[in-house]
Amino acid sequence: MRLSVRRFFVLLLLLGLLAMTLRPVADPDFWWHLRSGQQIVETGGIPRTDPFSFTYAGRPWIAHEWLSEVILFGLYQWGGLPLLILTFGLIITAAFGLVYLRSAGRPYIAGFALLLGALATAPTWGVRPQMFSLLLGSLFLFLLDRFQETDRPGILIQLPLVTVLWVNLHAGYALGIFLIGAYAAVQAIRFVQAARTQDESGKKKAIRRGGWLGLSLTACLPAVLLNPNGARLYTYPFETLASPSMQMFIQEWASPDFHLTEWQPLLWLILAVLAAGSLARKPVEPAHLLLTLALGYFALRSMRNVSLFVLAAVPLLAAQAASLVRDRPEVRGADRLGRWLHPLLLILALLAVGLRFASVLREQPLSERQSFPVQAVDWIERNRPAGNLYNTYGWGGYLIWRLYPAYPVYIDGRADLYGDEFIFDYLAIYRAEPGWETALEAADVHLVLIEPQAPLALALSASDNWQVQYSDEMSILFTRP
Repeated sequence: MRLSVRRFFVLLLLLGLLAMTLRPVADPDFWWHLRSGQQIVETGGIPRTDPFSFTYAGRPWIAHEWLSEVILFGLYQWGGLPLLILTFGLIITAAFGLVYLRSAGRPYIAGFALLLGALATAPTWGVRPQMFSLLLGSLFLFLLDRFQETDRPGILIQLPLVTVLWVNLHAGYALGIFLIGAYAAVQAIRFVQAARTQDESGKKKAIRRGGWLGLSLTACLPAVLLNPNGARLYTYPFETLASPSMQMFIQEWASPDFHLTEWQPLLWLILAVLAAGSLARKPVEPAHLLLTLALGYFALRSMRNVSLFVLAAVPLLAAQAASLVRDRPEVRGADRLGRWLHPLLLILALLAVGLRFASVLREQPLSERQSFPVQAVDWIERNRPAGNLYNTYGWGGYLIWRLYPAYPVYIDGRADLYGDEFIFDYLAIYRAEPGWETALEAADVHLVLIEPQAPLALALSASDNWQVQYSDEMSILFTRP
C-alpha cells in the first residue's frame, strides 16, 4: 500500500516516540519486581508475607503488582533486559498512540502536541509496572471518548474487563474509576444546563449517557475484587497517597522541579495549553477540561502523576490549536515524490531506532554501575561476610535481585510494607543521629553497605567497632566483628 504524506508523518512520529522510550533499566524497584516475579513463577503462589527483608520477614505484604512481576520475569527469561526494554518501549508508544487517536488536528497539529506531551512525561518512563497504568489509563480515555462520540453503550462493556486486568497489574486502577466518575459528572452538568434552557433533547441525552456511565462504574467496582488481595485493594491506593514518609523522602512523589532541564517540557506544555485556550474560539470539551484541571493538580503535587496529566492535556491542546490553524491540502506531486522518498526515509528511521536500541544496550552495564553498588555486591558474593546487612534504601531492590536469599535486606523500595515509623527510624540511622549504633545492634546488623559520603559512613569510619572491608567511588562496606 502506498503511503500518503500524512500517513508517513504518523509512522515517523511513532517510530520517533519508540526511539525516545528506549533507555537503560535504572528504576531501583525494577530488581525486586523481577525477583518477586521469579518467586511467583517458581513457587506457583503469590506471596502474602515479606520474603525479602530480615526486618519485616513474615509480616503481611500486599503484592498488588503480582501480574506485572510475572510478565517482567517471563520477558526476562525469554530475552533478558533487551526484550524488557523493547517491550516497555512499545507499551509507552502504544499509550501515546491512543492519545494521538483522541486528538483533533491529525496528523500535524496532533502530532506536535503529542511530541510535546511525550517530552513532558519522558522523565517518568522506564521498565516499571507504572507503564501498564499509563497504557490502560490511555485506553480508558480512548474508550470513554469513543462512547461520547458514537453513543454506543457496547463500548463501555470493555471497561470492567480492563479493570480486572488493571487491578492485578498495578494499583493505579483507581485512575480508571476516577475517569468514569469524571465523565459521568460532565453528563450531570450537561443535564443541569439543558434543564435551565428547557432543552428536552439535551436532557434525555445527558440522562442516557450518564446512566450508561453509571452502570459501567457500578460494574467496575466489584471487578476490583477479582484479585488475590480481594477488598484490600479498595483502600490500598489511598493509603500510599496518605503516607507522609513517601511524600517527603521518595523522589518521584515530590513536585516536578522546573529548574531542571528534564522538566522544562512540562512547563512548556502547561503554557501551551493556557495560550491555546485563551486564543481559540472553539468551546472546550468539558470532560477534557475537567480532567486536565484535576490531573494537572495531581501532576504539580507529584511528578509520578505527570504522565496522567499528559493523557488529558494533549487532546485539549490539539483541539484548541487546530481551531486556530487552517488545514491545507497536500502539495501536488507529493505522492509521486513519496514513491521513492518514503521508503528511503522509512529505512533510515528504522535504522535510527535500531542504532538507538543498540546504544541503550551498550549503556546498560555502565548505567547499573552508576546507579547501584555492582562491584561491592561482587565482593560480597566472593567473600561471603556473615551477618545482617543494613543498606541504602534505593539499593534494596538491586540487593534482593543479586544477593537473595543469602542476604535479606534491611529495607527496599516497598515503602508501603515498611510504613512511616520504620522509614523514619531507618533515616535516623542513615543520618547518624544519636542512638544510631544502638539501633544497629538491636537489629543485629553486622554489615553496612552505603554511599561513602553518607553521614552514617562518616560515623562508622570514626568508630572503633567497625571496619572497612570494601570501598569504591559508589559504595563502602563496613563490618562489625
